[in-house]
Amino acid sequence: MTPLKVVPGLLRVAIVLLRYRLDELVDATHLFRPLKFVRPLLGRPVVGVRPLSRGARIRLALNELGPIFVKAGQILSTRRDLVPGDIADELALLQDQVPPFPGDQARAIIERELKQPVEKLYASFDPVPLASASISQVHAATLHDGRAVVVKVLRPHINERIARDVSLLHSLGQLAQRWHPNSDKIRPLDVVTEVEKMLENELDLQREGANASLLRRNFISGVDLYVPEVHWELTTASVLTLERVSGVSCDDIVAIDAAGIDRKQLAAKGVRLFYEQVFRDNFFHADAHPGNIWVDPTRSQEPRFIALDFGIMGSLPEEDQYWLAQNFIALFERDYARIARLHVDAGWMPANVRLDELEAAVRTVCEPYFTRPLSQISLAELVVKLFQTARRFELTLQPQLILLQKTLLNIEGVGRMLDPDIDIWAVAHPVLKRIMRERYSLRRTLREIRKRVPEWFHNAPQWPDLARDALRQIAAGEQKLMHDANHLMHQRKMVRRMLEAIGSALLGTTLLVCATVMWTFHQPHTPLLPLAMGGAGLLSFLFGWMRR
Repeated sequence: MTPLKVVPGLLRVAIVLLRYRLDELVDATHLFRPLKFVRPLLGRPVVGVRPLSRGARIRLALNELGPIFVKAGQILSTRRDLVPGDIADELALLQDQVPPFPGDQARAIIERELKQPVEKLYASFDPVPLASASISQVHAATLHDGRAVVVKVLRPHINERIARDVSLLHSLGQLAQRWHPNSDKIRPLDVVTEVEKMLENELDLQREGANASLLRRNFISGVDLYVPEVHWELTTASVLTLERVSGVSCDDIVAIDAAGIDRKQLAAKGVRLFYEQVFRDNFFHADAHPGNIWVDPTRSQEPRFIALDFGIMGSLPEEDQYWLAQNFIALFERDYARIARLHVDAGWMPANVRLDELEAAVRTVCEPYFTRPLSQISLAELVVKLFQTARRFELTLQPQLILLQKTLLNIEGVGRMLDPDIDIWAVAHPVLKRIMRERYSLRRTLREIRKRVPEWFHNAPQWPDLARDALRQIAAGEQKLMHDANHLMHQRKMVRRMLEAIGSALLGTTLLVCATVMWTFHQPHTPLLPLAMGGAGLLSFLFGWMRR
């Protein structure tokens, strides 16, 4: 979009901001400063808006600007590293409700995408939507075998509209990046990029279906969490057909009590589900507010949750997942020195950070909390404060960690709403330790080694060449440092360690491969030899890994 085309949109945004007394946002950009002289002509401020907080005024302004700005506000509410906490709290209250589009348009989109008349696809289809949002709307339908489903349909021309509005957001971000005095802290272009990425994900309903399918597979028993089934033959990028489920919102305490459900048991189960999703499966529902998390009222003896809306899901790189789990365990055990060391070892902070100062900062945040009973400690609040404190030490966090932080806030809020006296620590600590024990057990390690044996066999002929090339590079580097005796001594030590590491790793790998082949193909009556060989190989491999 050319600069001149976005000017009317920018002026409209400025006028709405002024009507909601958000003058500081307008004055922050030079482009809008001439509006100072014509403000009396732009309309009076909205009645009753003056005493409201800035977060409430921003929320009301986004509502007036339209559905895409509402969606952007909802997304920003998950990025508390980019948005102040008071504003993020208000943005989380935004309701994505817009007037529905006609049912005949929904039918036309379904028929275009699935290439058949609606009557052939569904036994019945209700043209009146069950719910309508800025991106899509949902219709009730029935399959020919009698099963009830819901059909989610993207709004007509929504891709073009979002592209136009995102272009406008980019222009606003560039203005704020250039003129706002705190742009280095706000990072407006990063904010816009995050909004654009998440909107793109929500525009692909096939991606949402894949998210639902994976989460359902992770909890296939359906005992603790039920995820509706995806009907792939009736799903495309613009149409998603899901099993229709029924339940009550997890914040409807009256209905939950009327169903005879033990809320204490339900709250503890919700906390366990969060840690299982994050640390066992590495795939978690990242939009877990009460509207998307229901409770099954038919199961009073064994309560379970029902998950909805899978557009925003989270996962972590494996290394971050490990470091985060160890940080949680150290936090549960009040090991502040370990927390400081873990932050540096994970690469979240520069290696030159003074660990004693970081440990003191962590202790300063945590100790006041531990004077309270554990049932009164908010783990989510404590994690937020730790991240805020760590930023003073140049903490760099990936967006996934911030999404996790927001999800933790949501889950803990749901847990305390169901059971105000829940001890989050007592529930979470054993679950996390059990998951970590299983994840990094000897049995799982051997199973992973067995999976990779074919890959090792495939790459084995290349190992001598790779070792030779590595030694040549080390030797070349050694020659370049001949003029510096200290560097030369260090380099020789590194060469020796590298050779030891390569030798130990090759020996360990060979022993492991031989033990696996012996166990797999020969099935010895006495397993002591392959087990001993495998154990020796694992120890040699680990020694080489440590010496690297």
